[in-house]
Amino acid sequence: MPSDATSPAQTRPLPKWFELLLFAFAVANLVWLITAVLTGSWLWDETGRYLSTDFLNVYAAGKFALQGAPVSAYDWPTHKQLEIQILGYDFNGYYGWHYPPFYLFVAAALAMLPYAAAQAVWPAITFVPFAAAVRASASSNTGFLLALSAPALVANAIVGQNGFLTAALIGLVLVLLPKRPVLAGICLGLLTYKPHFGILFPVALIAAGHWRAFIAAGVTALVLAFASIAAYGFEPWLAFAHWLPVTSQTFLSEGQAEIQKMQSLFAVVRTLGGEEWIAWSAQILLSSAIALLVWKVWRSARYAYETKAALLGAGVLLATPYIYLYDMVTITIPAAFLFALGFRRYEFAGLAAIMLFIAAFPFVKLPVGFIASLLLMALIMRRLFAPSSRAAE
Repeated sequence: MPSDATSPAQTRPLPKWFELLLFAFAVANLVWLITAVLTGSWLWDETGRYLSTDFLNVYAAGKFALQGAPVSAYDWPTHKQLEIQILGYDFNGYYGWHYPPFYLFVAAALAMLPYAAAQAVWPAITFVPFAAAVRASASSNTGFLLALSAPALVANAIVGQNGFLTAALIGLVLVLLPKRPVLAGICLGLLTYKPHFGILFPVALIAAGHWRAFIAAGVTALVLAFASIAAYGFEPWLAFAHWLPVTSQTFLSEGQAEIQKMQSLFAVVRTLGGEEWIAWSAQILLSSAIALLVWKVWRSARYAYETKAALLGAGVLLATPYIYLYDMVTITIPAAFLFALGFRRYEFAGLAAIMLFIAAFPFVKLPVGFIASLLLMALIMRRLFAPSSRAAE
């Protein structure tokens, strides 16, 4: 029998040492951001030049959209030239625009601001729904501390990435689904800007019969697509479709974006020197196993909803081959659902280890985020399949 009842346990107070750990991570995140600005590691370098980061691809794409040439965002040489103009100097590599055309609405809005202001505002704005989603997932104000202490927070903020937005949408889908399925579906539809993070959601929604959310997600995705066609025409979609296989070849097959920076099983196998077909085989087997587990658990009435949400949130991180460190802020969502159930003693130590693994990445430059995701999944699996006699542990 499952160890979780259909209603969550009452949240227990945090152990003092764990509360101090969260506070230490939160303070460290703030100090790191301030230090990064003062030492020329964020926004500007020591000479006052703009730093080249991931955000550059968004800003340049937004500029093209504002200039009435959105299709140029998908032309890599043309896009790179505008990135150089924005920075005022050439740089090694290239920050490509790989998003569906409706995400140009976001890029265009940001491109109305000066570059440094836009890069600073973007993570600040998206942190708000992220923190709200973590708080709602945890069913406690401690969720705010969990959000502030997320070990990948700085990694996301410094490069101006959208990890906060991805995590917020995943969290809101899971929080809203039981009582507001249409709103949950809208959030899932918005998540199609990064569709690889939504691959398990149809499995869960169909298994549990959440058809209103399923339909709302589909309608939202269609509305976004038609809105982008109305604004920018069909050409950006054709360009997007053309460059998708090129992007896959460049990032996954050739590993030109430093494969060891990815936090997936695919990346682990490739980092260890495995052939691409072995990496794909391992990733497909893992993703399929997680999908089957999600199907089984979400079909069952035996498990608390918070347990199901934690499983799906953690499964999303393991099921996609394309995940970077900044995306690992999403791990805070399933962890918060476990907190809502009432953390067990061993789970506090487990979450501390998860945070330390992710925080270690700048020093080891290996897929340690994958290990963190595996550890969280192990905690969830233990809840699912541990004997009921240990439920009060």
